[in-house]
Amino acid sequence: MRRLLYTTALLAVLQAAPATGAVPFWGARTSSPIGTPAADLEPGEWYWGGLSKGWGPMAVIVSLTEQRAYAYRNGILIGISTVSTGKPGHETPTGVFTILQKDKDHRSNLYNSAPMPYQQRLTWDGVALHAGGLPGYPESHGCVHLPSEFARLLFENSNMGMVVVISKAGVSPDALVHPQPLSPIDPGTGADVPMQPLASGETHSWHPESSAQGPISMVLSDADQQLVVYRNGVEIGRARARVHDLPPDFGTQVYLAGQGFLPGTLPGLPDVRMPNWLHVAVNGDATSGEIVAAQTIGKVEVPPDFLRQLVPQIMPGAALVVTTQSVMASTTGRAQQVIDADPPEQAAN
Repeated sequence: MRRLLYTTALLAVLQAAPATGAVPFWGARTSSPIGTPAADLEPGEWYWGGLSKGWGPMAVIVSLTEQRAYAYRNGILIGISTVSTGKPGHETPTGVFTILQKDKDHRSNLYNSAPMPYQQRLTWDGVALHAGGLPGYPESHGCVHLPSEFARLLFENSNMGMVVVISKAGVSPDALVHPQPLSPIDPGTGADVPMQPLASGETHSWHPESSAQGPISMVLSDADQQLVVYRNGVEIGRARARVHDLPPDFGTQVYLAGQGFLPGTLPGLPDVRMPNWLHVAVNGDATSGEIVAAQTIGKVEVPPDFLRQLVPQIMPGAALVVTTQSVMASTTGRAQQVIDADPPEQAAN
C-alpha cells in the first residue's frame, strides 16, 4: 500500500513538472519558392535570402495586420515569414524596439518553462521574437511567433540592438503595415523614411551625406527603370536606368563587386574605372562565381554624372541586384523578394 501511494505521488509530480525534453519544431523546414507573394504564404511558411552579416545592417518589420515579418539587409528585402502575434487580451505592442537579449535555448519564466527557441527579447516585460506555434491567426501571449527554421536564420544573422518595428493598420503608416521590397525605415533608429521619387525630368539624385560610411547595396529594377543605392541601410541615391536587351526570363540576378577593374575606363568618364563584378548563385544558377563580361555591363544605361559619383564608392563586396520586377511602392507591380543567394540548409530532425 505504501509503495502504491509513493508511486502515485511520484507520477503526479512528474506530470506537473515542466517538460524539458525535445523542443517542438514549428513551421516549414525549408524556404518557399523565392518570389512567392507574402499573401500566398500558408501558416508556417517563409522564405529567406541567405545573406551574411557583412552585407550591412538588418532590420525587421512585423505587420500585425498581415501577420507577416519582413527582414531587410542593407535596405533590401531578404526574407518574409508568416507569424502569430498576441491574442485578444495579450496584444503585441506596436512601436520601435531593439533586440535587448538573445537566447538560443530560452524557456519561459511565466508559462511553465515552455520552450521559446531562438528568443530575441524586445521588452523586459516579456515580448520577444522566437519560434512558436503558427495557427494562422494571433494566438500568442504577446510575443511574435516565427517558424523554427526562420527563427534560427534570423537569430544567427542579426545582432544585439537590431531594430524591430511592429506595425498595425490605423496606428502605423501604410508603408509599415504593407512593407515593400525596399526598406521604408532607418535601420539604426526605426524611423519611417518615405521614399523620395525622382521628379519629372530629374535624371538622378545623390546625397551621400545621408549615410557617410558602411557597405553599399544597389537594386536596379527594369520594370521601374530605376537604380536605387543604399549605404548602411540608408538610401543615398537613385537614378533613372535601363538594361538593354534583357532576356524576358531574366528574373532576378545578384552580383558582387570583386577585386580589380574592367579594362579601360567608362565611356565619357576617362578618370573612372568600373570594378569587376561576380555573379552570385540564385536558385542554383550554374554561372555563379563567374566574372561578368564588359559587354554585358555595357548594356546598363545610367546617367554619366551619377556614375561619376557612385563608382568610386563601390568597394569589393558591394551588392547589385538586377530584377525585372517592380520594387517601388508607387508602381502597380506586386511586392517581390529581390535577393536569394544560396538557399538555407534543411533543419535537422
